[in-house]
Amino acid sequence: MAELFSACAGGAILTAWALYLNASTLVTGVLVALSQLAQLFQFPAAWTTSWLGHRRACVVLVAASRQALLPLALLPFLPLSDAARQSALLIVAGCSAVLGVLGNNAWSSWMSELVPKRVRGRYFGRRTALCTLANALAAAGVGVLLDHAQSHEARGYVLAALQLLACGAGAVTTLLMLRQHDPRPERSRPDFALERILAPLRDPEMRGFLWYLAGWNAAVGLAGSFFSLHMLRNLHMGFTLIALHGTALAAVRMLVAPGWGKLIDRLGARPVLLACSFGICAVPFMWLFPTRDALWPLALDVLLAGSLWCGHSLATFNLPLALAPRAQRPFYLAAFSTISGVSYSAATLAGGLLAEALPDESVLFGRTIYDLQLVFVLSGLLRVAATCLGFAIREPAARDLVALWGEIATRSTALRRELLARAPLGARRELDDRARDEAA
Repeated sequence: MAELFSACAGGAILTAWALYLNASTLVTGVLVALSQLAQLFQFPAAWTTSWLGHRRACVVLVAASRQALLPLALLPFLPLSDAARQSALLIVAGCSAVLGVLGNNAWSSWMSELVPKRVRGRYFGRRTALCTLANALAAAGVGVLLDHAQSHEARGYVLAALQLLACGAGAVTTLLMLRQHDPRPERSRPDFALERILAPLRDPEMRGFLWYLAGWNAAVGLAGSFFSLHMLRNLHMGFTLIALHGTALAAVRMLVAPGWGKLIDRLGARPVLLACSFGICAVPFMWLFPTRDALWPLALDVLLAGSLWCGHSLATFNLPLALAPRAQRPFYLAAFSTISGVSYSAATLAGGLLAEALPDESVLFGRTIYDLQLVFVLSGLLRVAATCLGFAIREPAARDLVALWGEIATRSTALRRELLARAPLGARRELDDRARDEAA
């Protein structure tokens, strides 16, 4: 139900609202990046979590964030100019994002108590697979609905209906969260001391991870909010094709999420984070090749981005839980999220300004290059530099990249042997011959 809410009110829908209201590239980027900009409220979120307790803060604040979007259902019917509607959209979406940050801090702390560390990677790997499936199915339906609303007026009706559906799904999630217990309810209320906020920043064990988060989110944020806009505006894909692209990404994430989770439990989150970061550096460059008449390169993006971003997301979720001291966990999580959000948001603003300063189209080696594609290339180059910062991350008992590659090779060999044992005789001989050739 949470993924249904996300499909009806997430980044793709905010982009659809921006296009419906004729918003500029900069406004669209800011709108999509509101969830990151709201990370500035992470330290108040940590106090709220500690003051109210994990479960109570999560249920109340997440419920409020998902109902805060209800006024958007009236937006197409209000007698306002596009500029006034854009302002209303930014205010409502911003309030929802801030409330969501307050609630998500409590949710992360709640889950860290609920899920034992020894199975955390596997649990969240399976959870990611199931949530990805739900989001893909919901996003596909939303994309078809938006594409069938051809006229401007009809698209407004559909967007309003989707906001009502999102709020309905959000109400159901609240009822479901009320059924989940808190294994460690808070009995005392903390003092409001500045030392609690500064502790994560002063901790020398955290410095490497903090620098990585700042650099990585700046590099990703430069282009991260504009991929959907590029698909709609420059590639003319439509919401249905974007939904199919998202569904394909979801299928890949579903397949690889359990495997990444097992690797994190076995080797630690750090090697998975570094390996996926290096691979993700190539993703922005792949967006130079799709054109309106040749979208097939997006299949390569699906395979690479789907598998690597899944591992990266699991690692970045598990690593803070492993690094943060239990008693101070809300404040450590707040520090991590604040630095990530500030870096991402500032880079998104820079990316929007850069895209508006560049010509809409330019010709390079006889090929049309769009402004957003140049932003993607710059983002890819910055990701390489940011990944190098990850080598300073310290995680107790974590293995190195060599161990990770060895584990992946071992698992691949075991999988091949299993497939070989199940293959028909002719196919088995062919696989044997191929294996001998590779060994030679």
